[in-house]
Amino acid sequence: MPISATHVQATQRAYHSARYIAAGILLNMVLGIVKMAGGIWGNSYALIADATESLLDVLSSALVWVGFRIAARPPDANHPYGHGKASAVAGLVIAGVIFTAAGTIAWQSIHEILHPHHAPHWATLPLLALVVGTKEYFSRRMLKLNESYAATGLTAEAWHHRSDAITSAAAFIGIAIAVMAGTGYEAADDWAALAACAIIIFNGVLIARNALQEIMDTVVSCEVEDEVRRIAIAVDGVNGIEKCHVRRSGLSLLVDIHVEVDGSLSVHRGHEIAHAVKDALVGSALAITDVAVHVEPTPQ
Repeated sequence: MPISATHVQATQRAYHSARYIAAGILLNMVLGIVKMAGGIWGNSYALIADATESLLDVLSSALVWVGFRIAARPPDANHPYGHGKASAVAGLVIAGVIFTAAGTIAWQSIHEILHPHHAPHWATLPLLALVVGTKEYFSRRMLKLNESYAATGLTAEAWHHRSDAITSAAAFIGIAIAVMAGTGYEAADDWAALAACAIIIFNGVLIARNALQEIMDTVVSCEVEDEVRRIAIAVDGVNGIEKCHVRRSGLSLLVDIHVEVDGSLSVHRGHEIAHAVKDALVGSALAITDVAVHVEPTPQ
């Protein structure tokens, strides 16, 4: 099957996203090891739990990386619309990992609260501040990239990094309270880790919802559909738009549109107009890789 220029662009976007995911894997490995060492040395379960989540993130991020590599494959006989939805499947995997990590952290936090222990060491605070800043910066970079790509998997990964930053920030607050308040507040960092779980679960729900919407072919926003209609109606010979459906497939958009033309036109002329509509949409700034154009006579 010949590969169009738009599919080549979609492939490039997928490879670019995969590179960001790979950088995130390396970041999680480094920070996970550093946080684990700091948590053990500094007697902070909140930091150990945070490290555990970061190391689990390595696995989930690797799966997302695989998802984008699959999404980068060009259309073939079995997948004429491409492999873009692999990124949505990756988003579901991340949501599952987030729920699992949140549940594990919550269970262990309750265990630590019920069993008194020594207060964490103050030196864990600058370490956590560095982690929060690094993770938030990386999350913002991913979200900035996703303003152009709008990929479910990339959004999920960006929010996963932000969830890490939230967990680390909660641990920072808890440890700071435990260190400054002294005796009787040793479990403050455990309570902080428990509170962060609620935020992490909320983000997991949003990620899972977005991924399911893409897999279920939920229509895109009204703004995107309005732009598709505007481009199509501007094509010479198009008198109106009867129907317009736009759905997302990974890093690309698929369009099914019914255009109204003069009913007295020849089949050949109607075919030309349909091709002009498709060319206008595929050549637009929107990430459209495939358009199905139906020609309808203008109502009398």
